[in-house]
Amino acid sequence: MKATIWHNPRCSKSREALAILQDAGADIEVVDYLHHPPSRDQLAALYARAGLTPRDGLRTGEDAAKPLKVASDDAILDAMIADPILIERPLVETAKGVVLGRPPEKVRTIL
Repeated sequence: MKATIWHNPRCSKSREALAILQDAGADIEVVDYLHHPPSRDQLAALYARAGLTPRDGLRTGEDAAKPLKVASDDAILDAMIADPILIERPLVETAKGVVLGRPPEKVRTIL
């Protein structure tokens, strides 16, 4: 099974999700999204496939997220592309779907 994880190696939840994929024997593409962020269209498509809105995928604890409290989904996507730290992680995609791996065990639903 092929899996893609938009990963931050400094994040414990992201590392846990990656370990779940490795334990499942997945063929994993690891994307360090802080250095290689998805395009705006790709990010929008990932959220749509996961049944999430951009607001659902926003790291609200970041200082840069505070001005986005009342922003539109388009404005949130634009902000995420401009500053990828705003993208909640990890996002995991397989042929069975896309999940935001919080908690990391949610990854098992698409294996």
